[in-house]
Amino acid sequence: MATERLLSARDRTRRLYALLAERPISLYATAGLRIGYGLLYLGFLLREFPHRDEIWGPGSPWTPELAAQLYDQTGWASILALSDSRTYFELCYALAVVTSALFALGWRTRAISVLFAVVVASFHSRSIFMTDGGDNLILLMAFYLVLTACGRRWSLDARRAARHAAADADRAAAPIGQLRATRTMLVTVLHNCGLIVIAVQVCFLYGSAGLYKVQGGTWGSGTALHYVLNLDLFRPWPALSQIADEQTVLLAITGYATVLLQVAFPFVLFGRLKYPVLAMLLGMHIGIAVLMGLPLFSGAMIVADLVFLPDRFYLALRRLWGSAARRAGLGKFVRQAAEVPPSTARLPQQGRADGAADSLHVSKSRVPPGRGIR
Repeated sequence: MATERLLSARDRTRRLYALLAERPISLYATAGLRIGYGLLYLGFLLREFPHRDEIWGPGSPWTPELAAQLYDQTGWASILALSDSRTYFELCYALAVVTSALFALGWRTRAISVLFAVVVASFHSRSIFMTDGGDNLILLMAFYLVLTACGRRWSLDARRAARHAAADADRAAAPIGQLRATRTMLVTVLHNCGLIVIAVQVCFLYGSAGLYKVQGGTWGSGTALHYVLNLDLFRPWPALSQIADEQTVLLAITGYATVLLQVAFPFVLFGRLKYPVLAMLLGMHIGIAVLMGLPLFSGAMIVADLVFLPDRFYLALRRLWGSAARRAGLGKFVRQAAEVPPSTARLPQQGRADGAADSLHVSKSRVPPGRGIR
């Protein structure tokens, strides 16, 4: 009996090691997160461009001196608070716009991801009392994505690495040194752990939100959404809110379904039930964006949900897009895209135990289905 328990523990340890260290998982999901949050923050900066001075600049009521006093208490910091010069602020704003665009495009992703995290943290802490849940989530994800290999798919880095795939093929077949193998494993472990942290963070968000609603009397009585739709602060379209408020039975059902989905979310991630749940959550976030005027928060949550879709889902979408594009007469562009194989974007290649490197620069036909978070 003791021997069986020991063998079982060793088997679990081997499976855990294989999950964390053998190969990076959900590369398409992390690419989706990178593109989503890069574009989301870029749109946010462009949307607030006319108001940038009042929110973050020298003309803000929350002056750099007040921000510095808060930093002394909280430990935060911001590159925007280093100077009250308008020229310096405009340069920082331009840097933020360019960084967000390059992050979404996946150009030099390893370095740009760090710069993107610094930019998001700086703008967040410069005017922290004007932030909401969407800003907080984007801040967290910006730091988590630094750990991941989010530039290995759907990026300029991936295209550049694909162009060098032929030159790297001979090198991939050669034995690798211990230092390179260690670096490979470290990068892979960081990526997988970062991905797991992102998934756990989203589960905590949904679970805690659902449990918090359970404690509220209005959610228990099914009237919570009625009160939400009558808050002037969250009525960008009063006529639309009025029409929705008149559907009393539908509002009650939607309220109960919201609580059930959020509480049950962490428990449906390991089966096919997660797909309809994610679809319903997508509808919920779209409703929040339209009816409550919170597009940044809804967008941040929708992008975060992408982490739970395995790579095979994204590959299936790519095949569907290819079929639709060919029917629309875009076959030439589809063939050109198909000729570029998925690349490692300069991430070290995965090594085998015997010291020979497994070539990750493989053709499209040899790419195995991705292992996502199931």
